[in-house]
Amino acid sequence: MKFQWFVLHVLAGQEQKVRDSLLKRVKTDEMEPYVREVLLPMEKVVEVRGGKKMVTNRKLHPGYVYIDMALLDEHNRPMERPWYFIKDIQGVIGFIGGERPTEVSPEEIQVIKDQVMDSEDAERPKVSFDIGETIKINDGPFLNFSGMIEEIEPDKGKLKVTVDIFGRKTPVELEYWQVEKA
Repeated sequence: MKFQWFVLHVLAGQEQKVRDSLLKRVKTDEMEPYVREVLLPMEKVVEVRGGKKMVTNRKLHPGYVYIDMALLDEHNRPMERPWYFIKDIQGVIGFIGGERPTEVSPEEIQVIKDQVMDSEDAERPKVSFDIGETIKINDGPFLNFSGMIEEIEPDKGKLKVTVDIFGRKTPVELEYWQVEKA
């Protein structure tokens, strides 16, 4: 049997439930010979709620779950047992590619896994910013001030913002989570 990566199209908001159900049913239905790995790629994001910095997880590809499994026979036709096992999971709409599921290359999966690993090291802001954009500061000593983004340091998660204080333009360094789009 040949293992390949496939993409499952699932109901929106049901990705985690489908992943958990798949992992549980692989054991109970004795599908270990057919299913090797189930992947729901997520990244850490930072946002401010109620004045507090919150770190949450966000799905990289909402509506999709990746699965490494033996699905196709030597003639590239879906095998009955793994095909109906997947189709029977609640929340699964089907394979990307329909009746002829399309395989995802190991290189593409590695890129996705690298994205997930990178997000473990650095928290990403929930919103992205552009130089010259006007923002509102929602935390710290410059609370409720507005400013213009002069510089962005994505690796450090910091912004250099020019704030107008008493008629003078003052440069301020802030973290992503301390600001929001104006």
